[in-house]
Amino acid sequence: MKKILLLLIAYHLSLTTTTAQRLNIVKDAIDVGRTGYEMPVTATFEMRNRGLRRLVIEDVVPDCNCTRVEFPKGEIGIGDRFTIKMTYDARTLGHFNKQAAIISNGTKKPVYITMTGVVLADLKDYSGSYPYDFNNLLSDINYLEFDNVKRGEKLQFEMGVMNNGTTIMQPNIQHLPPYLTAQVTPERLSPGHHGKVVFTLNSEKIHNYGLTQTSVYLAQQLGEKVKNETEIAVSAVLLPPVTEMANAPQLTLSDSTLNLQFGGKSKKSGEVMLTNNGMSRLDITSLQMFTRGLKVTLGKSRLVPGESTKLKITAYAGELKKARTSPRVLMITNDPKLPKVVITVNTQE
Repeated sequence: MKKILLLLIAYHLSLTTTTAQRLNIVKDAIDVGRTGYEMPVTATFEMRNRGLRRLVIEDVVPDCNCTRVEFPKGEIGIGDRFTIKMTYDARTLGHFNKQAAIISNGTKKPVYITMTGVVLADLKDYSGSYPYDFNNLLSDINYLEFDNVKRGEKLQFEMGVMNNGTTIMQPNIQHLPPYLTAQVTPERLSPGHHGKVVFTLNSEKIHNYGLTQTSVYLAQQLGEKVKNETEIAVSAVLLPPVTEMANAPQLTLSDSTLNLQFGGKSKKSGEVMLTNNGMSRLDITSLQMFTRGLKVTLGKSRLVPGESTKLKITAYAGELKKARTSPRVLMITNDPKLPKVVITVNTQE
């Protein structure tokens, strides 16, 4: 009997623990940074139902009428992710700290979320100079592209940053590959101040010719966790050495631009004809895409003089909407006058 009682108590405790953890909040306090007077600002809280049954948000109650909230009204499935938004009307100057209580069937007591920031009377608009927002650390770019890199070169790319938050930041770049370094100036960035990040690419540490792609992450503080919303895509095109040939291959393209119209469809394909008009064999040693949302099929990668082949390019509308740069296809060849070929893909709905 005693054993059964202990098992029942353990079972009850496990249910209590599970229930307490059903409403999982990724970050319960968000600093929305600086905003202007009567310029409403919104904090979006990411959440997930970690419980074993459906979750219902019964209400979200802000601590004042100056804040409105948005939350899911229906049931939230097991494991589903969702968001709750708080919007402050910014009708009072100075620092603010606003809370809201989440009432749900996932916890016995209300769970609180907090948004902080500051309202300024003379806020400058940096949307043109720094259009990319990495959690209140603004940037003038969100993509690095090192083009036409030759073996042995060291190239630099400068990115401007601005602290749009309310606390001092220590901007740093995370997950740098071996061929890339970053120098941040100044090391500490006060609210409203500007800085820069200088990236240096060492081509000697890139192994393969053609396109090399990776992602780095712009963090506000040292030791910060990597987040998808702070990603900066990086690409580098390393050109092969050019060898002059008396009887060289010669690549001719039917077009270097492919225009595709989806017409309501999810994907669309087009073709580019490649011909070797030279005196020796043409080798296409690399065929890559700069962005997601493209698929390529090449008939042949080696063409004898006078031979042709088709390059089929398929574009996917949904994936291209997520791409940060224009869709392009890269080819590396042994044509000494055309070692690098870029085909631009223009799409319309």
